[in-house]
Amino acid sequence: MRFITANLNGIRSAATKGFFDWLPQQKADALGVQEVKAQDEHVAGTFCSSGKLKGHFHYAEKKGYSGVGLYTKEEPSEILIGFGNAEFDAEGRWIEKRFDKPGRKLSLISCYFPSGSSGPERQEAKYRFLDAMFPHLQKLKAEREFILVADVNIAHKEADLKNWKGNLKNSGFLPEERAWLDKLFGTGKKDGGLVDVYRQLHPDTTDECYTWWSNRGQAYAKNVGWRLDYHFATPALAATAKRAAIYKEQKFSDHAPLTVDYDFKL
Repeated sequence: MRFITANLNGIRSAATKGFFDWLPQQKADALGVQEVKAQDEHVAGTFCSSGKLKGHFHYAEKKGYSGVGLYTKEEPSEILIGFGNAEFDAEGRWIEKRFDKPGRKLSLISCYFPSGSSGPERQEAKYRFLDAMFPHLQKLKAEREFILVADVNIAHKEADLKNWKGNLKNSGFLPEERAWLDKLFGTGKKDGGLVDVYRQLHPDTTDECYTWWSNRGQAYAKNVGWRLDYHFATPALAATAKRAAIYKEQKFSDHAPLTVDYDFKL
């Protein structure tokens, strides 16, 4: 099962840069996208499918903002739009497809975590999101297997960004944000017990691991990047992960697509 995640920074913009020409060559079984920055009138009939991949979307109420999508070849047994939080469901941040069969409960999810970089107000919103998301993921893990792909807008460890010393007080690498990921990946009773799939496969990469580069200066040319895009998986599904690759040969947005191959079928 090949699962790609990509923050498109605008689905229409990424399309003009060749994203939907590149996609069929990847032979993906599932694709999660974030920052769609569009409404149904822009997507329906144009970007709602790609080959056998059929997309479903959670749009933000505010036009040109946020929004996530999830494309799959297999028909889901159920689709959930939003995660039951009024503040953040209005921002289009969660779409879940369930592929339940007798004896198996399994979800694929595309999620977009808020950015706090625009100022203190949005950082507070980011913390509220994290506070709401943690118990939701705990509850989900207690009930089913899942893989969540997301732009998390947090670099976890020093190896996950080029200039970690200069970003210790900046949104995306704050101690509280990093501690949230520590707890999510922790295995104690009160922890999340989820797996950072890329790091399971590539525990030691630094410069190769980045998935986002600022548009300012020469960040991309100099590879001054951050690892902000993740696959979170329950341990049983994470154990089936065989390969992870970050695609940088073409630039569809300020993020690079992250592909993981899993040894199971939907």
